[in-house]
Amino acid sequence: MNEYIKCANKNRRTALIVLPFILLDAVCSFFICIATLWIRFDFSVTRLLENEEYLDNAIAFSPVYVLSLILICLIFRLYQSIRKYAGFLEFSWIIATSFLMAGIHVGGSYLMSLTIPRSCYFIAAFLLLFYLCVTRFGYRAVRLLNSCISHRINSDTKNVMIIGAGAAGRIIMREMMTSSYLNEQVRCFIDDDETKVGRFINGIPIIGGRDRIQDAVVEYKIDKIIIAIPSAPYTTKRELIEICKKTDCDLKMLPGLYQLIDGEISMKSLRDVRIEDLLGREPVTVNVDEISSEICGRVVLVTGGGGSIGSELCRQVASRHPRQLIILDIYENSAYEIQNEIKSKYPDLNLVVIIASIRDAARMDMAFNEYRPDIVYHAAAHKHVPLMEENPNEAIKNNVLGTLNTVRAADKYKTKKFVLISTDKAVNPTNIMGASKRICEMIIQDCNRKSSTDFVAVRFGNVLDSNGSVVPLFKKQIEAGGPVTVTHPDIKRFFMTIPEAVSLVLQAGYYAHGGEIFILDMGEPVKIDDLARNMIRLYNLRPDVDIKIVYTGLRPGEKLYEEIFMPEENLRKTDNSLIYICEPIEYDANLFNERLNALIIAAENNAPNIKELTATIVESYSPQNDNSSKSDKEEKRQRTFIKSESVTV
Repeated sequence: MNEYIKCANKNRRTALIVLPFILLDAVCSFFICIATLWIRFDFSVTRLLENEEYLDNAIAFSPVYVLSLILICLIFRLYQSIRKYAGFLEFSWIIATSFLMAGIHVGGSYLMSLTIPRSCYFIAAFLLLFYLCVTRFGYRAVRLLNSCISHRINSDTKNVMIIGAGAAGRIIMREMMTSSYLNEQVRCFIDDDETKVGRFINGIPIIGGRDRIQDAVVEYKIDKIIIAIPSAPYTTKRELIEICKKTDCDLKMLPGLYQLIDGEISMKSLRDVRIEDLLGREPVTVNVDEISSEICGRVVLVTGGGGSIGSELCRQVASRHPRQLIILDIYENSAYEIQNEIKSKYPDLNLVVIIASIRDAARMDMAFNEYRPDIVYHAAAHKHVPLMEENPNEAIKNNVLGTLNTVRAADKYKTKKFVLISTDKAVNPTNIMGASKRICEMIIQDCNRKSSTDFVAVRFGNVLDSNGSVVPLFKKQIEAGGPVTVTHPDIKRFFMTIPEAVSLVLQAGYYAHGGEIFILDMGEPVKIDDLARNMIRLYNLRPDVDIKIVYTGLRPGEKLYEEIFMPEENLRKTDNSLIYICEPIEYDANLFNERLNALIIAAENNAPNIKELTATIVESYSPQNDNSSKSDKEEKRQRTFIKSESVTV
């Protein structure tokens, strides 16, 4: 009953809106029938009255003409169209209406044996076309004219440059021109397509490609730049952003192609440029169906579930309908936050939060015994390089011993899959944190040989906005007015977003057969100095002018650049073109376990030589290594290797 009432009210409102236009069409179409004769007889009322037969025939046919027009307009929905948004489709309907009415005019008068001068048919069709265009497009034309006049009169109007003369750019321009709320005027377009250069869109010139951006900013006094190329590759967007950030203009961009497809593009779609837009590569895509089939209906445990990676793991796992999600973390505040977030979004999810340390073997055993997880994502770890250099025993206790405790519990209680979150710092490590994570990878591979559980590791680079990363630090420093501290002008890092990292982890869980180390092709490494400068520009500030950049020197254990694999790991592709598998490096398992036990005992006793003992297990780790010993040539060789490998698993 309520639905019926709502429908009736809606129809009543529609009728009240449409009725005035129907009456207007009825009156005007009647006068069109008469006006055609008046025009035919040279605008002479006397001659019109002298041809009384023609006038009577026109009046006799007018009801047919009026009713036919109203009926056709209803069929083509010309009354329901919103006039301020009328466009090409409405114009097409108007043309079709004019042709149909001309046919009705000729055929109807013939069938009714009404004699009308032949020229009147053409005059009536033209008048009707003109009338329909004025009534359907007049409002929009007046708004557009008023907007253009107000923009030119208003001295505070902002001059805008749109990069991209395609469909998205035209939509943004049209909204700016028609909106009475936007105090902005498009002055020029930029497009790399040479066939468009020199042409105009609604009177706005397309002046050239990206090489003209900086000159055009000065020439047209541009205040704001909009990047409206949602389909462009990420490398192209990054290059455009870097060029635009050399100007002092406010910079906005459209997020992605999906909005163009869904018809959602508008000024509200524009957003500020974010730091991940500067990564210069396509985002990682994963097979959602595969991941969902892996998680759905299973018990999933996430260690370190309150951290930046762990909490995102919990979010993505929760969205895939696990039978139960277990969040394990030692820090109660972060665990409480993610618990509340997931409860509010997935109130029916069976969610458990365990406050526990992975160092506590008995507590881990109790947790596994009670909940019997099918899948474990092990994200709990100490990750801060300089802090671990100062506290090396803690790195071994938490990362190595904690992983060993979790692995043993997973093996004992027949967990199906165990996924370790590793780091690119585990490759040829120069710090204790990286060396401890390399030992964790070795533990995974060693346990996989003798367990029914599939143990795998996922190795990736730095994560944007994660706890302890440079991005939050730079943000705080910029907001405080500087200076921004960079350790070395040449230091480079691989970067990925938190959702990308987690998607890779989940996809690796599906691919896992046991013993593999999964890595991601993260594109080209980013210079931290460039990252700092770009972040300063994102705040519309000038590096070295508004915000100083200070180079503090490499920190203990820090490399100039990171590597994501070792050549001897025999890199192979998976079905996902951005995800690779490293084959395990063979080592003496007995010797490894012997030295591992000695290392853990030493760490628990806070041994002063813990780094040296770690080096006996991780042969590529040398605490005395020169941080800058690797050359750019070696780095390029590594990158070439990963891109040229094409074996599919």
